[in-house]
Amino acid sequence: MNYGLQISASGVLTSMYRQDVLSNNLANMSTVGYKPDIPTTMQRDPARIEDDLGFMPSNSMIERLGAGVLSAPNRVSYAQGALETTDRPLDLAIEGDGFFVVRNDGPGAGGVQVRLTRDGRFSLDSSGQIVMTTTGLPLMDTRNQPITPPSAGPIGVAVDGTMMQDGEIFAQVQVADVPDRSVLKKEGAGLFAPSAAGVSSIFTIQGRVRQGSVEGAAVNEIDAMMQVTSASRAAQTNIGMITYHDRLMERAINTFGRSA
Repeated sequence: MNYGLQISASGVLTSMYRQDVLSNNLANMSTVGYKPDIPTTMQRDPARIEDDLGFMPSNSMIERLGAGVLSAPNRVSYAQGALETTDRPLDLAIEGDGFFVVRNDGPGAGGVQVRLTRDGRFSLDSSGQIVMTTTGLPLMDTRNQPITPPSAGPIGVAVDGTMMQDGEIFAQVQVADVPDRSVLKKEGAGLFAPSAAGVSSIFTIQGRVRQGSVEGAAVNEIDAMMQVTSASRAAQTNIGMITYHDRLMERAINTFGRSA
């Protein structure tokens, strides 16, 4: 196959993937606590290097061009989203670093039950525990225990996460983080699942908790739209190059492939 066509094809595939990822960010602009994905690419090694065919003859000048690009693992932007006031007493937002800690004991949780989230929409379930409104997973305190208010009265939450009812402290919301956020994997519903090795690295921090607010998506609408447009144009440009190489091959076959 034509070498230039292969490089152009790799550009089409990576550009279309970038467009999908960036469009998903745009679609989640209204998702509470959403952290956008950042698509990345890496240069693909020539086939002789990639397939460990060092004994095969090759052209060093062509090899320096590489073999196109491949999609690399997505990164996640943990930038702070704007805080939106809701005035609901069990809506909480973290200002700065950190995550709320919830526990998933469901059948699909695997060996790791701890989940981290920036989605601070909480409510009381039928048993009186404070849980995520979207998933029903219980919110953990600093002792890694579910939080159950002692009565049905109003709940106050201080900046350090201390929960009070009738003037008495009954729990403190756990705000935690990890040294290396690459151990976190998006799980959907605003949840981040740490790897089995990453669970032991989770540590409690003094995050600033804001009651009656939630954190909006950390997506810039204008920037996201421009990135989607850029990815679309890159895909179209590479498709144009594929058409160009196809015409060159057709001309070469029709011109040099004729019988004398």
